[in-house]
Amino acid sequence: MKAATLSAPDRPRDRVRWVPRQHGAWAMLAIPFVLGVVASRPGPWQGVLAVAAVSAYLASSALLDWTRARRRAYLEPAAVFGGCFAVAGVALLAVAPGLALLAAVAAAAAVVALGASVAGHPRSLVASLAQVAQALVLVPAAALVAGAFDPPTVARAVLVAGGYLVSSVLVVRSMIRARGDRGFRALSAGYHAVAVVVAALFLPAAYAVLALALAARAVGLPLLQDRLADGPHRLRPVHLGMVEIGASLALVLAVVVARF
Repeated sequence: MKAATLSAPDRPRDRVRWVPRQHGAWAMLAIPFVLGVVASRPGPWQGVLAVAAVSAYLASSALLDWTRARRRAYLEPAAVFGGCFAVAGVALLAVAPGLALLAAVAAAAAVVALGASVAGHPRSLVASLAQVAQALVLVPAAALVAGAFDPPTVARAVLVAGGYLVSSVLVVRSMIRARGDRGFRALSAGYHAVAVVVAALFLPAAYAVLALALAARAVGLPLLQDRLADGPHRLRPVHLGMVEIGASLALVLAVVVARF
């Protein structure tokens, strides 16, 4: 009977508190994790690492929401997911003490993201890049807990994961928050040009082809957005999301085919 007193608008709001509607965040977690597994070997402790990573993300998201809204309701998921992260984290540290250094890097990046949120800029470029840095820790972490940490291979996996995640941040921002900002578009295009050169010099050929495709999307999507802006078929966030899903799948395919 008590549950029946909840109004329809309350229930969706509760779901948002526990599971944020930030679909890109899941790719930001999944891609470094998958690349870390490919750069080492699959192992059971990587499952525990996945639990720790998801719990950390959900707890930090709830805390960031609390810094903005100051609603006590956000503290409940923060406590639950924070507890899950603590349990998984202690177990992982017992198996791979070297994770402590990676945890320190992730914590420093988290402080930057939290500072941006407290300052009223939770979606700033600095905050987004700090979140990328947090996610990239999963690449060496997955290799460490598997007991197959090869520094050159892991470094290349970090380069690939970081290159793609920063690319995604820049493209999404150029289409939404920095829409129409030609200076930011130039920054994004310049980054992608450098990424093509780096991929061609230091990675298998498949990554150079992928980098070229990502550069074409970074330049072409904003131009297409401008062209369709006044018509009946404007580009919407869902269309951008579909493109990014395709880009993520292309990256995973390149990793499976070419490795590192």
